[in-house]
Amino acid sequence: MRNARHRVDFCVVGGGPAGLLAAVAAARHGAKVCLMQDRPVLGGNASSEIRMHICGAHGDNNRETGILEEIALENLHRNPYPSYAIWDSVLYGVAKQEPNITLLLNCACNALGMEGGRIAWVKGYQSTSETWHQVEAPLFADCSGDSVLAPLCGADFRIGREARCEHDEDIEPEVADSQTMGMSCLVQARETDRYQPYVPPDWAHRYFSEDDLPHREHDMASGSNYWWIELGGEDDSIHDTEALRDELLKIAFGLWDHIKNQGDHGAANWALEWVGFLPGKRESRRYLGDHIVTQNDVRAEGRFDDLVAYGGWTMDDHHPAGFRYPGQPTVFHPAPSPFGIPYRALYSRNVENLFFAGRNISCTHAAMSATRVMATCAICGQAVGTAAAIAVREGTTPRGVYQSHLRSLQATLRDDDCYLPSSRRTVPEVTQRAAMSASSGDPEPLRNGLDRPIDGEDNGWLGAPGDWVAYRWPEPVQLSEARLIVDSDLNRRQKNMPCRFDLNAPPRHTPETVTRSLRIEALGEHDGWRTVARVADNWQRMVRIPLDVTTRGIRLVPEGTWGAPEAHLFAFDVR
Repeated sequence: MRNARHRVDFCVVGGGPAGLLAAVAAARHGAKVCLMQDRPVLGGNASSEIRMHICGAHGDNNRETGILEEIALENLHRNPYPSYAIWDSVLYGVAKQEPNITLLLNCACNALGMEGGRIAWVKGYQSTSETWHQVEAPLFADCSGDSVLAPLCGADFRIGREARCEHDEDIEPEVADSQTMGMSCLVQARETDRYQPYVPPDWAHRYFSEDDLPHREHDMASGSNYWWIELGGEDDSIHDTEALRDELLKIAFGLWDHIKNQGDHGAANWALEWVGFLPGKRESRRYLGDHIVTQNDVRAEGRFDDLVAYGGWTMDDHHPAGFRYPGQPTVFHPAPSPFGIPYRALYSRNVENLFFAGRNISCTHAAMSATRVMATCAICGQAVGTAAAIAVREGTTPRGVYQSHLRSLQATLRDDDCYLPSSRRTVPEVTQRAAMSASSGDPEPLRNGLDRPIDGEDNGWLGAPGDWVAYRWPEPVQLSEARLIVDSDLNRRQKNMPCRFDLNAPPRHTPETVTRSLRIEALGEHDGWRTVARVADNWQRMVRIPLDVTTRGIRLVPEGTWGAPEAHLFAFDVR
């Protein structure tokens, strides 16, 4: 056995969407980061090992942006005929290309050391290299889903459902219990152009009648990913995982036998493509922070002063019995979209250097039924990583960021294209004081600090190829960067990866609304406008263009899109 030791600024345990974004956000803001993941791939429930598509806020123009949108657009660009191997490589590349990240895959965290009320180090075993990795850091984040650090460090946490009276939550039971939502082994099928037979394994369960699957949609026309193959809410959702996986596989293979061989379910030409052998979990330990988000916080739209992320999924509360329950497998309790999530719910109330993000944030069972979906988890991760970088820079703790640097955290998140409902991004002073003009239309929304349509206001500018938007100053100014936000179609309904593989599914592509090519021109003293930067093949929503120019004027000229007749932009800042 080998031993390796790492000293970093910030250690993230868990490489699902929350952990990945926490690590990347911190690294991009200058922190030295170690990301420890117990699986061979990143993505958690969204990875090729589990294959749940990423869900988030409902409603028009509420799609989560920032690093998550960057990843989604990269996948559309690189993965037109959706392959999970390519999707895994997209997630891997996001982490691996960051020079400030040390990535430890196949490394399961199982020990830690404390100094006073702080975590001093964590240790994980990397099975592929027979190496123990010890990571020392002033700051840690638990994004493991199951909150693996909680019982090791003594952090306060909760499992199960609160009593209705504890937080005045009317969707909770009268008496508190340890029941949770369960875990699922998902199923994917592929359509072919001919009949496909299916022979189930001898050990699979058998479902001969529709009455054996009440309230469970399973015709191929339903498009289901069979999320309701679910168990574990009445068991120990951590320590019983292996036994539950065995039972879930019996259900999964038996379900496909029913679909193929027990009546007409529109599946004659469909073949079983894949069954997940790693269960995707919904709920286990939840940390307790300085604030516990409740059902009432969600329904009041989460209008917190320290809002750093948002949700917008319904309170989707699965029955603890899962597949064993003959009634409806879940209840969708209404929730507004968006609703805010406070920073105080993302760090431990009693371990002073511990952040967390994902399905384990500080909330009640009722609120967690809305905050647990992966897009929400991911943007909480970006908030945590950004806060960690600030804490490193300022030499403070997670709580110290709240007490002294909250406005800086929120401003940084907005500048990184994270939407914080009910607030505006701070526009650089040099942009604000410029005289603004355009060849057509009203360009002023490009500097209003609102980078998406909100409440019926477009907050954008439309220009045909060759049109322009310009800033001018009475005296020369030194400019180092242009920051653009282009329209990536926040209302596209396409999942990041499919639930199934239809025979004639069209290839995926970059949204037609994205501005593909553009140039930046500066006003010279005597020679008019000259090109100082050009983007030839963009597929991202946020575009940062380095500049090194002193000028009295700067202008943006879109040259083409990925198909839309006009370029649609939401922000044009210079600094």
